[in-house]
Amino acid sequence: MDDRARRVQFGSYLAGLRKRARLSQRDLATRLCVASGITTLTRHEVSRWERGGRIPDAWLPSLAQVLDVPLEELAGQAERARNGSVPDTRREPDAYVRDAVGWLLAHDDRHGGDHVADAAVQVWEVERGRIKGDDKQRLAQVAEIGEVAGWLLHDAARFPEARATLAEAHTLARLAGDGPLEWFILDLIAMVDVHTGRVGEALAITDEMLTRHQVPGRVALMARLRRARSLAQAGDRARALDELRRAAGGLQDSVHADDPAFTWWINATEVALHTGEALLSLGDPRAALPHLQRSSDAPRDGGRREFGNVLAELTALVRLGAWREAEAPLVRLDPILRTVTSSRTRVRLRSTLHAIDRDGPAWLADTAHEIAR
Repeated sequence: MDDRARRVQFGSYLAGLRKRARLSQRDLATRLCVASGITTLTRHEVSRWERGGRIPDAWLPSLAQVLDVPLEELAGQAERARNGSVPDTRREPDAYVRDAVGWLLAHDDRHGGDHVADAAVQVWEVERGRIKGDDKQRLAQVAEIGEVAGWLLHDAARFPEARATLAEAHTLARLAGDGPLEWFILDLIAMVDVHTGRVGEALAITDEMLTRHQVPGRVALMARLRRARSLAQAGDRARALDELRRAAGGLQDSVHADDPAFTWWINATEVALHTGEALLSLGDPRAALPHLQRSSDAPRDGGRREFGNVLAELTALVRLGAWREAEAPLVRLDPILRTVTSSRTRVRLRSTLHAIDRDGPAWLADTAHEIAR
């Protein structure tokens, strides 16, 4: 293998670690700047590493910290990429699983979870069956696979399976003593509970995260968003809005080097989305609309995330009867639907299209019919 091929191989390895941590290239660059105290790194440099253009020697300690991988492993892979002097014809035992998890998450982010949920469950069941003894590292690895499988089942609208998988993964994370992974899985269980209207259970989980654990600030912020959504579903406007204000205030602290990698998704766009969704649950689409428009205006990627944000804005407009304004997000959804298959989001879309057909003007209902097909 020549020098170029080795660097490309290392780049693919690094990209796999990044995707497993659910970080974009920009997110990774930001966290590396925080961890190192050097503010000049950009996503373009991360892209260069992943294309094999450069090996990030000086950044290896920070990469190991942010990506939660042993520095020795990362440094060994970099050494092989530099000169091939460390023979390694074998892949580490969990390399296939790591690569598979990264691919499944990347597919979900672009296309939704419907077509990959079963593959994730298969990997989860196989790896769970291979657990022997009380190897904490192995328990944590399998718990992470369960977390991914649970998320994909949720996106595929298979909610009972999602919650059962996440509950078992949470047990493994606790046995492994992996606090950050345990927090993440608890947050995902609360997410499923919010989506399925299990208000009491969601509140119990978020109470546990906020009172029984010494969690980092951004983990607490995640719990507050779930708690706000649950309180809104229960009709408790004052407490829901208070939690949302506290979450928005926590966002001002920005990221910290000790934040778990899974908190990457928390930004102003997500806080705006959850604020709007909570206000929708409270029956106040007029107050919800500015927040949902802010989240809908986020950078467009044509993937599952854009689909959900645009659909939330459309839902508010339809509830307001703002038919003229609803046309733009409705038309924007059309090309996304050609590639995104997230049953969780499509169920909501069908309900919104039905409301347009029932209450909207004929010219908009015709567009809704085209999209429905």
